[in-house]
Amino acid sequence: MSRWDGKQVVMIGAARQGLALSRFLALQGAHVILNDRRSEEELRDKRDELAPYNITWVTGEHPFSILDGTDLVCLSGGVPLNLPIVQEATRRNIPLSNDSQIFLEETPCPVIGITGSSGKTTTTALVGEIARQHFALRKPQHNVWVGGNIGYPLIQDVDQMQPDDIAVMELSSFQLEIMSQSPNIAAILNLTPNHLDRHINMAKYISAKSQILTHQSHADIAVMNRDDVRVRKLFPEVKGRQITFGLNPPYDKQDATYFKRGRLYLQASGQVAKIVRADQVNLRGTHNLYNVLAAIAISAAAAFSLQAIYEGIVAFTGVRHRLEFVREWGGAAWYNDSIATSPERTMAALKSFDEPIILLAGGRDKDLPWQDLAAAIHEKVDHLVLFGEAAHLIHTVLGETDPETRPFTIDICEGLEEAVAQAAARVSPGDVVLLSPGGTSFDAFIDFEERGKRFKQWVKELT
Repeated sequence: MSRWDGKQVVMIGAARQGLALSRFLALQGAHVILNDRRSEEELRDKRDELAPYNITWVTGEHPFSILDGTDLVCLSGGVPLNLPIVQEATRRNIPLSNDSQIFLEETPCPVIGITGSSGKTTTTALVGEIARQHFALRKPQHNVWVGGNIGYPLIQDVDQMQPDDIAVMELSSFQLEIMSQSPNIAAILNLTPNHLDRHINMAKYISAKSQILTHQSHADIAVMNRDDVRVRKLFPEVKGRQITFGLNPPYDKQDATYFKRGRLYLQASGQVAKIVRADQVNLRGTHNLYNVLAAIAISAAAAFSLQAIYEGIVAFTGVRHRLEFVREWGGAAWYNDSIATSPERTMAALKSFDEPIILLAGGRDKDLPWQDLAAAIHEKVDHLVLFGEAAHLIHTVLGETDPETRPFTIDICEGLEEAVAQAAARVSPGDVVLLSPGGTSFDAFIDFEERGKRFKQWVKELT
């Protein structure tokens, strides 16, 4: 008998995570109440998709009455803890959970968990590629599962997983803040201001991120960025083995990865191994060098072979919507960096190019500081095209334009399609046209993926 048999679970939010977890719990014998504030009509396709399962839909509002007799309340990633029904569940002492927590409870295989303010998706995908290379050589009959906040809820595959498989999982602060279990290998890539509209301040944001370490045991491994001051402050919370990564070699013989004279190195158990030349990495920018160094450290923690680490790195060409080349048009190279939903990510993207840049920025603000990005724009961007809800905010932070200094022009557009057309009007041969918004997509799109797809569509339609 499943531990879920006969349990009543309220699932709040019918996004990817909520749908996947609802299906899993229903198959395990739970009575699932799937609750979403959207209307029945808006959710028709999702209702049809889950029609075969024991799921009761409550739409249009979040009534407290659905908590009566409930054993567990689960939250999709976008559902805030200050939502009244969530606060009421807490007042009634009903436990909270989510798809990632339940996945960690249910999976039979080891789990690598990766979090940070930026670089999570790239690092998760790269570690997944390295793991596949390792398994192809050593365990061809077993599988590598890559998912989590990267866009694929792993809970939907947990019944197929075997003890000798491995799961590589991206974890967001939204998921981590209510989790009471940590992965076997936990990585914190960096900590910069992000999601302060949700977490209110940096202390609470960092507290949520640190949950990836909190529930580890002495048998587990933590991979930490030694160049990040905020991450270093979390070193005392590491319970088991620690492997660090950073650009310069560490001061002692600690297990670590580093960059020196054009090569990436792994130092472990007192031995040093050359892994790969930097010019063999197919990713632009110093921020991606950090991602690769993190991936090497994570792979060492998982005992992947050096050959697999090398093969995985040289084969990896990046992920969609992260500095993704779209096409040449107007003599310029157009790039899709829609995944950049914070000013820090946009700054990292700008550092990846030496060519003249036309930047498309905007979307919805997350109550994050824009001043550092404004300085980077004044230094790097020739033409700025702003769009969406945050356009006027960014323009205000930038101040008045001076035709003698960057940005030489600033255009304000209502939406992204208009911004693409405006960028096309500004373009010159040799330029880079970069969509790297710095804000979320929720003012106009379902998520950053939809925004990126539409951007690529409109760029490909340019004639």
